[in-house]
Amino acid sequence: MDPVTATGFGARFTAALAERGPLCVGIDPHGALLRAWGYSDDVAGLERFALEAVETIAPHVSVVKPQSAFYERFGSRGVAVLERVIAQSRAAGALVLLDVKRGDIGSTSQAYADAYLDQSSPIAADAITLSPYLGFGSLQPFVETARRHDAGIFVLAATSNKEGPEVQEAVTTEQYGARPVAATVLEHLRVLNQGADPLGSFGAVVGATIDGSGLDFAFNGPILAPGYGEQGGTAADIGRIFGASAAQVTASSSRGILRLGPDADAMQDAVRRANDDLRGLLG
Repeated sequence: MDPVTATGFGARFTAALAERGPLCVGIDPHGALLRAWGYSDDVAGLERFALEAVETIAPHVSVVKPQSAFYERFGSRGVAVLERVIAQSRAAGALVLLDVKRGDIGSTSQAYADAYLDQSSPIAADAITLSPYLGFGSLQPFVETARRHDAGIFVLAATSNKEGPEVQEAVTTEQYGARPVAATVLEHLRVLNQGADPLGSFGAVVGATIDGSGLDFAFNGPILAPGYGEQGGTAADIGRIFGASAAQVTASSSRGILRLGPDADAMQDAVRRANDDLRGLLG
């Protein structure tokens, strides 16, 4: 199945991973990275860094994940660069997962959904990250908008930051099954993806360095696993955490690839090695 012609985000995601491998690369213009590349930490440096990274990486990976905050810090001119990053990454055949971690209620959620998932928007991506901590039901405008536009969402479930467990491992009331919050998020996703083939469009964010025990990842949706590479997560960890669901995982690395720039050959070699590593252990 060609990721360009497949309909529905879950189908495009499945086709992209099969064609290009499981690696996702974050295009995150940290000020320190701009300076390490020899560029100024301003809009001109941001534009040069981000577009060179896209030109080098996007033709060779299944998913590109720009972190919106690193563009927003420069105001409207930074967001204009982000629009180009999205457009040029998609033109190179990569899916774009925009890392915005939005989460609100009612009309505000709908406005965010229209901005990032309605394909008539200049900043629309293939999928976005979301926070469910105003209650999973608050994400309904995103779910409905994703369905209308064949887009996807990735909901924070079990992240690897040290502060995460105080919320994600808290046990819900009996009304919601008396289970960890992360498990409740995954159950909501299972319901949304029920019956989808080959994969639903409603995914989870699960860290590549967590324990993972007690969580059921067979929710028939895509999984973003940040923390692979520079932050310590390995292909073996992906297999250990996700088991039979590992084939639906895109493992994300940012600094581990970008720190090799602006040497295009070094970055592309790192992408190939990471994809080979992931394919070898995940099949």
